Amino acid sequence: MKVAKLDEMSKGWFIGNFEPSLFKTNAVEVAVKTYKKGDYEGRHHHKIATEYTCIVSGKVRMNGKEYAAGDIIVMQPNDSTDFEALENNTVNVVVKLPGANNDKYEG
Repeated sequence: MKVAKLDEMSKGWFIGNFEPSLFKTNAVEVAVKTYKKGDYEGRHHHKIATEYTCIVSGKVRMNGKEYAAGDIIVMQPNDSTDFEALENNTVNVVVKLPGANNDKYEG
């Protein structure tokens, strides 16, 4: 058995081609991310990966639309979005397939 701490991972990413990583692979990336109200990420897209974002708790705004716990947002390659946490302790699970390195583009 192996035990790790999420806060020791790179921005919540614990599976993928990161250091550290519990399972180093380019096939997929998995993260659990916690946000404070007002945390913001500018508009971006991926050219290769599909990104699945599951809102576990709290609320977020993506592309001007609000999402809450239980919502799953699927961003296909070249779909773009921004991201804003609307509540403290907002938690998301994010999965990217494939785990394409350097596949994040502004705009």
